[in-house]
Amino acid sequence: MPDLLIELFSEEIPARMQSRASADLKRLVTDGLVDAGLTYASAGAFSTPRRLALSVDGLLAESPTVREERKGPRTDAPEKALEGFLRATGLTKDKLEARDDKKGQVWFAAVEKPGRPAAEIVAEVLETAIRNFPWPKSMRWGSGNLKWVRPLHSILCILSNEAGADVVPLEIDGIKAGDTTEGHRFMGKGRFAVSSFEDYEKKLKAANVILSAEERADHIWAEATNQAFALGLEVVEDSALLAEVAGLVEWPVVLMGEIAEDFLDLPPEVLQTSMREHQKFFSVKDPKSEKIVRFVTVANRETADHGTTILAGNQKVLSARLSDAKFFWENDLRVAKSKAGMATWTDALENVTFHNLLGTQAERIKRIAALAREIAPFVAADPKLAEKAAYVAKADLSSEMVYEFPELQGLMGRYYAAAAGLSEAVANACEAHYSPLGPSDDVPTEPVSVAVALADKLDTLTGFWAIDEKPTGSKDPFALRRAALGVIRLILENNVRLSCDRFFDSQLLRHEIAKDRMNGSKSAVLLNDMLGEIAEHGVFGAAARAVLDKLEGDAPEEVLLMETQLPDRSINLLAFFHDRLKVFLRDKGVRHDVIDACLAMPGNDDLSLLVKRAEALSDFLKTDDGENLLQGFKRANNILSQAEEKDGVEYSYGADAKFAESGEEKALFAALETAEKDIAPAIKAEDFAGAMHVMAALRGPIDAFFEAVQVNAESEIVRRNRLNLLYQIRSICMSVADLTKVEG
Repeated sequence: MPDLLIELFSEEIPARMQSRASADLKRLVTDGLVDAGLTYASAGAFSTPRRLALSVDGLLAESPTVREERKGPRTDAPEKALEGFLRATGLTKDKLEARDDKKGQVWFAAVEKPGRPAAEIVAEVLETAIRNFPWPKSMRWGSGNLKWVRPLHSILCILSNEAGADVVPLEIDGIKAGDTTEGHRFMGKGRFAVSSFEDYEKKLKAANVILSAEERADHIWAEATNQAFALGLEVVEDSALLAEVAGLVEWPVVLMGEIAEDFLDLPPEVLQTSMREHQKFFSVKDPKSEKIVRFVTVANRETADHGTTILAGNQKVLSARLSDAKFFWENDLRVAKSKAGMATWTDALENVTFHNLLGTQAERIKRIAALAREIAPFVAADPKLAEKAAYVAKADLSSEMVYEFPELQGLMGRYYAAAAGLSEAVANACEAHYSPLGPSDDVPTEPVSVAVALADKLDTLTGFWAIDEKPTGSKDPFALRRAALGVIRLILENNVRLSCDRFFDSQLLRHEIAKDRMNGSKSAVLLNDMLGEIAEHGVFGAAARAVLDKLEGDAPEEVLLMETQLPDRSINLLAFFHDRLKVFLRDKGVRHDVIDACLAMPGNDDLSLLVKRAEALSDFLKTDDGENLLQGFKRANNILSQAEEKDGVEYSYGADAKFAESGEEKALFAALETAEKDIAPAIKAEDFAGAMHVMAALRGPIDAFFEAVQVNAESEIVRRNRLNLLYQIRSICMSVADLTKVEG
């Protein structure tokens, strides 16, 4: 079985494209080989800035002969139909066989496809792969029609075995496949021939090319950390930068340089961002002071002066870059420390549009500040501090530093708020209110930060719900699913207790008030009154009625419309949160039917309460008592539901123990009475696990009751009493969750 080696050698491939490109080459070639009948043992793909390589081991020497049977037209079909079938199969009529079929006799043909040599198939598959390669961007050069990410110079394609290596006959746009390649652009010594993958990799390394991207990354990191350790320093971890730099060099040479004294007082995040974004440098910090004091750069060649000239050039360019950063930093500090302070930047946001239907950033900040003040008491935050933090949290969007480095938004806000003399809680909220940005991001825990983070995300969600810009399918251009997950994590990980409905309603109203057509109108005044009522009573429906009842004359159409539209939007948004919560809890091992059972209970807009209930039920159902009690409940519920449907009544009057006939029936009455006394206070205290523990004790009496008693007794009085008893079982079991929605 021969081994296949392919190399596509070109000008430099952008680092961000290399990993995907090597995977695409592997997929296109191996899929094509298998489709053509050539199986293989293993395959590996590799990339450097100048080449994509693929090694396929244990390839079949030729594709197997394939015999397939094809069904043709009926024997009495028109002659043209038969002629078409013969052309398709390449056979003559005497080679066909007539067989009986459901609709009469039909012609069948046995078509044999002889196997083909591997070289012929590889040539076809590789040409197809090259001509249809899915580069994000590609180019043409010279007079040819071939497209590639950068000009393609050579193709290496050989099949090798113990006897030697053979070049696969292939030519694409004048580029003829061969068995040669070349090494490093500057340190290599011309082209050389290879006879196998092992020979290829060995000779490349001798020509100063490390083929494996993982090996290059490991070498860079080991060298950088060793050099830093020798000076008592640490390299700041940056996996994304490491992967990118490994894609920029074929022969990594790690060099460490110094940062000029003038720039060491810049915030470490500014130094790190500037060096990473502009120069692809790694930051090196002093673990004692946490300051960035040096940098690591990776050259693509060895030099006679051991990198001295390269370092000098890099330090010169870095100084120019950091001079810009220092200028931005000092200018921003002057603004922050001025009399107007960060209000200068906040005022500037009046000219920055957040969304054409949701107003400016400044208008959004006012809404967030109002909501943060409302949320503050629920997260143990000072309302005034929360409101102040919300007002300045996005001010740094107008700063020069964030304009240059958008990824520093929030972080620079913390520095500037501290420089402006604002409290530590306010400064921290400037940075933390964007979090969490993803499932692995840390969640803010300081009360003021939590209040502003919740307000920020809830304003975004209610805003896009107000203008009917919800996520559809896989499309979520405004990252609303991420925002909802952020709210969920903020609430759960801080054990926040609040009714989401109330804040959905109030913020949806603020968006309605903000519409230009309502500014200064009677409608806006009325909606503002509703905001006050919601803040006092927490329920939109009651707030709307209270305001309208005080109104003399007819209410404006916009207000009457909001009375019906806003609850629908609020309910729809809560359903969206429930969907995100289902995904969140399923990842934690809580079954979907368990979540549905808890969603059916009152207070399902209190996410902490909802999760507490779901986790308790999930744990309970994993026990034998839980599963058996569930079966007893379902049996009672099924009998009761059938009787209620048949009789057209609800058996909820209340069972009387005096009609009990058997000892098991009397024991169940006693057990239910005891359970009710213990379960009610447990649920009131939100001790769902405790309530379910009490319910577990009902398992025995319920089982014994069903084994000894016939519910549909001959006596109508006894039957009704027993059905009322089943209702009591159902109501007790459903006091924690709607068990009808639990499967099993």
